Amino acid sequence: MKIPFLDLITPHTELEPELTAVFRQVLRTAGFVGGPMVEEFESAFAAFCQVNHAVAVSSGTDALRFAITACGVLRGDVVLTVPNTFIATTEAISQAGATPEFIDVDERTYNLSADNLRIFLETQCDSGPAGKLVSRRSGKPVTAVLPVHLYGQMADMDAILELAEHYNLAVIEDACQAHGATYFSRKLNRWMKAGSMGRAAAFSFYPGKNLGACGEGGAATTNDPLIASQMRVLRDHGQIKKYYHDTEGYNGRLDALQAGILHVKLPHLAEWNALRRERAAQYNRLFADNNAVTAPHEPDWSRAVYHLYVIRVSDRDGLIHHLNNNGVGTGIHYPIPLHMQRAYAALGYSPNDFPVAARVAKELISLPMFPQLTVQQQAFVAEQVLAFSSVAV
Repeated sequence: MKIPFLDLITPHTELEPELTAVFRQVLRTAGFVGGPMVEEFESAFAAFCQVNHAVAVSSGTDALRFAITACGVLRGDVVLTVPNTFIATTEAISQAGATPEFIDVDERTYNLSADNLRIFLETQCDSGPAGKLVSRRSGKPVTAVLPVHLYGQMADMDAILELAEHYNLAVIEDACQAHGATYFSRKLNRWMKAGSMGRAAAFSFYPGKNLGACGEGGAATTNDPLIASQMRVLRDHGQIKKYYHDTEGYNGRLDALQAGILHVKLPHLAEWNALRRERAAQYNRLFADNNAVTAPHEPDWSRAVYHLYVIRVSDRDGLIHHLNNNGVGTGIHYPIPLHMQRAYAALGYSPNDFPVAARVAKELISLPMFPQLTVQQQAFVAEQVLAFSSVAV
């Protein structure tokens, strides 16, 4: 049996008539960039995320960069984030003129540890001019924290927001893997969507995401009209209207074709996410009695959408080899933490500075996860994982 890591053919085949109609509409109206198709998708996606504004852009990286800038992070500031994420998180920080500094993650969720964030703010920062927090590592002002909702599960936002409020930090959510994930706010006593809790948030619509375009795409969300307005200016060369530039911006607009495709897919997202949760629960049952496999941990306050289903094993590379030899596709997210990447050597971190991130990076493996995955396919995947684990133990 051959089981792909991800199936992007089936869902597009199922929606082919609607997607083809979008293409024809774009051709017949010549509305290639911006316009009604983009605006309609923005409105629908904002409603889905339970926010007032969504700004469609050309990628998740742009969404992060524009959100960081629009939230008031200045050149030379420090933005706190995690080392176990895709480099786009920190690229956006750097491209906005800020500096990333890292906080280690929680051992069970692999998301930003609020305890480690608190320790850093209490012990690694000083009060600087105008009451700003200053990092002892870099001597730069700390102005924002950027939690990543990794693999489709939200970070502990209540605790992060409480610390951010105390230290006057902007919270910007990296929700690029968390379309539709929810979090129960104990403070507000209600469930909240990813992208609705920080000052702003960023989503990626890369094709493999839970909501994916047929190419690149992204969106930034916020409840603040001024932040939304600033992000719209940034994505369009700094224009407040055509040829009137109050600032320099970027070419970060979303194509109308991609917006139309996303608008077709969006009504299916809740169902697709529910199917992912069912597949995750089935994997959990299959691995429940095996101590060699650590399944994902989902706290009571989280409803993850399982962009990825990631297990932890002692011999990750051996398991990958075994699964690949038996026709099971796999992934690694992410094998080298960012503080150990050559691109960030100048930040001066050592491999042991973030022991949890460094440890789990050697042990995590992503198994096949997509809504159309069958029970029979999952049984075969688990059979192969457990067969290898029993030998490895």
